Amino acid sequence: MSTEPHVPTNRPPSAPGPLVVRPGKVVAVHVAYASRADQRGRRPAAPSYFLKPTSSLAATGGEVERPAGTELLAFEGEVALVIGEPARHVPVEKAWDHVSAVTAANDLGVYDLRWADKGSNVRSKGRDGYTPVGPALLDARAVDPAGLRLRTWVNGELVQEDTTDADALLFPFAQIVADLSQHLTLEKGDVILTGTPAGSSVVGPGDVVEVEVDAPAAPGAPTSGRLVTTVVQGDVPFGDIGAGPKIDDTQRAEAWGSREAAGLPAEPEPFALTDELADKLRRAPVAGLSAQLRRRGLNNVIIEGVRPNTPAATIVGRARTLRFVPNREDLFASHGGGYNAQKRAFDAVGAGEVIVIEARGETGSATLGDVLALRAKVRGAAGVVTDGGVRDFDAVAATGLAVFSKGAHPAVLGRRHVPWDTDVAVACGGATVLPGDVVVGDADGVVVIPPHLAEEVADATLAQEEQDAWVAQQVAAGHPVDGLFPPNAEWQARYESWKSQTERESR
Repeated sequence: MSTEPHVPTNRPPSAPGPLVVRPGKVVAVHVAYASRADQRGRRPAAPSYFLKPTSSLAATGGEVERPAGTELLAFEGEVALVIGEPARHVPVEKAWDHVSAVTAANDLGVYDLRWADKGSNVRSKGRDGYTPVGPALLDARAVDPAGLRLRTWVNGELVQEDTTDADALLFPFAQIVADLSQHLTLEKGDVILTGTPAGSSVVGPGDVVEVEVDAPAAPGAPTSGRLVTTVVQGDVPFGDIGAGPKIDDTQRAEAWGSREAAGLPAEPEPFALTDELADKLRRAPVAGLSAQLRRRGLNNVIIEGVRPNTPAATIVGRARTLRFVPNREDLFASHGGGYNAQKRAFDAVGAGEVIVIEARGETGSATLGDVLALRAKVRGAAGVVTDGGVRDFDAVAATGLAVFSKGAHPAVLGRRHVPWDTDVAVACGGATVLPGDVVVGDADGVVVIPPHLAEEVADATLAQEEQDAWVAQQVAAGHPVDGLFPPNAEWQARYESWKSQTERESR
């Protein structure tokens, strides 16, 4: 095997492709299209960026190599903007004036190398030839930035088609230019890659990728023409001097666009605390749930020492966690005031969720009061569990919010605690509680149930409760508990017979 590296035929000249000057920098947007964001399952609130080296630029009609030892080379058809006039601190309404031209680009990347990039994309997207552009420039003055169309073909099949109108883009091009100009000077010739829509996927040796940008509604329907790139196989292996290729199923799914496209089995449906399951858990006593969890090897799931602040209060919901650390004056000064973690937790709690507070069993200070309890109640929270104190005790009870605590205390938070973090693993009453765990409370206390066991444990508890009720009837009728509680084989057979008869009669 040859040890000489493959040199792509489109290795960048001084001014690659149609570009008039060699750019000083190439800036790329991580996610800008709604279709791509929805495909990934996350919509950014603001644009984010990475830099590509100018050595990655290439012209149309060339080759790009998939490095030896990798499998996930992906294409991304994109609209490229070329800066015509330097831009620094320009407002959105004037940003497009600094763009001289528009063209097609292919923001190629190797997903096998993403793990070590930490978002920089230096290894995965910075290789020679990984930013082909062209073949022609569209005059930015002659097109509407919201009236462009982007299309990508692989081996002649259309795989990406989207527009740049307000419904398609999360961030209009003028916003991207203006935002970048807040942080750095955009110089003449710089290239901005504006993100890719859904449809990006994996290509291999022999595949031909074509990208075109046009303005169908503009006079003459100007077009960039098709930017053509052919994939070839690289033959130089990576050495052991740095981070090499490494992939997992998550990278495969993201590179191909979906688990199905990557040939991976579908992920199981995420756990949902349905109304039906919540009703079962409300009918299942905590003592019974605890016994069923113990049968499954889970002994440390009781939040010790907490009791309902109002008689007959119950809780069923998913955990939303809040962690306090011991008070230290400098830390309370930096984390205790303003919109701190405690306030954020009560502002963010969702309907049916339970705020679980780690207070380290410290009862010499309160962990919530009436205002925060009211906020949680208004947001539909199922309740609060804290292994600390509660101030405004009667006022909290008056809100109707179910609260389990270690009792009342008049002192404010800062006497003993610093509100530190939310939505993390916490230790409440000696039990570890993860965000999303199922929390159930009644007069006996509070139990924490791993979500994947919730349905099974609820059903088993209710079945046991039915049997225990029958046993109680037998005891009330005068039978001794020996052999009956728990039932021996004879009594178990009698119960099964009674149960079958009851079910037949109820049909």
